[in-house]
Amino acid sequence: MKSKLLREITPLTQSDCFTLFSREKKEFDFPLHYHDEFELNFIQHAKGAKRIIGDHIEDIEEPELVLVGPNLQHGWFTNKHGGGTIKEITIQFHRDLFDEKFLQRNQMNFIKTYCE
Repeated sequence: MKSKLLREITPLTQSDCFTLFSREKKEFDFPLHYHDEFELNFIQHAKGAKRIIGDHIEDIEEPELVLVGPNLQHGWFTNKHGGGTIKEITIQFHRDLFDEKFLQRNQMNFIKTYCE
């Protein structure tokens, strides 16, 4: 699959904690992209669609919950999805939303290490 990599400028402002999108669609139509923010995606009813995160490519199952790090290329593609309405909820948030004290907690070690 050859696709152009685009840099997304998200609508998230410095005054926002996060942005939230809730969509229903018949197919995935957003290109392979990256952005400065974290992104949490919940996708339902899209079995057979293809997910690309960094260098990992996989057909997805039900349901799908993925945390994408800053500046990591990602995208979902219709691929073998058999039709029907796909439900997608996306939350984008700044990489500095959580202060250093929060990132020092045991459970956050993986995310802190990943973002350095």
